Amino acid sequence: MTLGVPAIAVPAFALSCWLACYLIGRDPGRATLRWSATALVSYALGVAAWAVSPGSATAEVLLCIPALCWAGAVVSLLPLTPVERRPIDRGALLLGGAFLLMIVFLPQAGRLVVLAPMVGALILMWRLREQVVPKMLPLALTVMAVLCTAALVLLLFTTSGELAAIAALGLDLLVVGYLMAVAHAGESGERLRPDLRRSLVAQIAVLVLVGVPAGVTMWLVPGHDGVALLQFVVLAAGSALAGLGSQARRALDRVALADDQPLRSDRSALFLNADALLRRREQRRLNTIGEPEFLRMTRRALTDFGDLNRLARSPLTDLPAVARRLAGKDDQPRARARELRAVLRECVSAMRPAGPFGTTEEWRYYNVLQFCCVMGLNPYARRPRTDGVSREARLAVEWFKRYVPQDITKQWQREAAMLVAEQLWIDVVGRHRALPSADITTRTT
Repeated sequence: MTLGVPAIAVPAFALSCWLACYLIGRDPGRATLRWSATALVSYALGVAAWAVSPGSATAEVLLCIPALCWAGAVVSLLPLTPVERRPIDRGALLLGGAFLLMIVFLPQAGRLVVLAPMVGALILMWRLREQVVPKMLPLALTVMAVLCTAALVLLLFTTSGELAAIAALGLDLLVVGYLMAVAHAGESGERLRPDLRRSLVAQIAVLVLVGVPAGVTMWLVPGHDGVALLQFVVLAAGSALAGLGSQARRALDRVALADDQPLRSDRSALFLNADALLRRREQRRLNTIGEPEFLRMTRRALTDFGDLNRLARSPLTDLPAVARRLAGKDDQPRARARELRAVLRECVSAMRPAGPFGTTEEWRYYNVLQFCCVMGLNPYARRPRTDGVSREARLAVEWFKRYVPQDITKQWQREAAMLVAEQLWIDVVGRHRALPSADITTRTT
């Protein structure tokens, strides 16, 4: 094994494992981050396979798969309505499976077919670029697509440029992963840099303390595949700990403090508050952020109503109504999140029409927010959880399931979020000037 192999393979493997774990730990529920993490994991496995057996078909297939995941991440970013997104998501999964089979069975040159989904996803993004946030994302991803294409061509068509191809592909995926994290932070109204910087410093320490010895071991003991694979396993474990951070600490607490529930709960609350401080945007006047972004924040807060940790990172915790409720009380992120939840609950309750529960037109916005967001019920689950809820909630779940298509429910949620945002915006600007209500569908997509 030449010195160049571990010099490229070790940092490429470690950084891709770290960023994959960081993205998943940041928000495992977001499809964009899951696709990006899958691309990075596939690349890391491909690098390990290439280091053990350069030029093998397994390594080439694993290094081609990230292009498919790359396309899936771009599709998940598209600002589509529920009706538009469903066929595109299904088509993306079906095409992804078909292209995966193709790269496994096609000869070496034919594996470039993985670029087709990426090109299609970029075309869709450029068509909708006016609605993409941040605005620079389509151009940045197009540049990265060119780099990805060049790296795959170099990998599949030359034998002397493998090192450069793998390094270029790794750089491309790291930048794309960062761009996806930026897009997620912008959509969620969170800060990215402090949290990412802290995690990156931990990963640099892993590279120095674990990566350097692993690379030297692989160079000094060539031809021993078991030894090389063991170095990658150790490196993956260290990178995962650096990427997951607080999740790893909480897992250790569950094991080490299994017999002390109060202490474990107190430590968990402290960790969650510390994480929220890293990701919570600096305090600022909400009326300076603009109405479209305020609407996105309101919609996200209603979606995350049942998750106190996500609410703690919402800029809406700086609402004047939250500050009034916190006067003289504990001013920690989770305390603000609890008060934000109370404010949102009051806004939803104010939408309830007079009289007993109903399913008429005037009830639809209250029903969709109260039962699907505030109470967290999912009428479209195979077995909706309605144990312990009121008779009114059971009737609402049955009504949604029988008479309201899921796409319509999502659209109602978007339109109802507009009404809640109007209530909150009046308090923010300090005068009776609501958000423009024209073209609700356009503003909420």
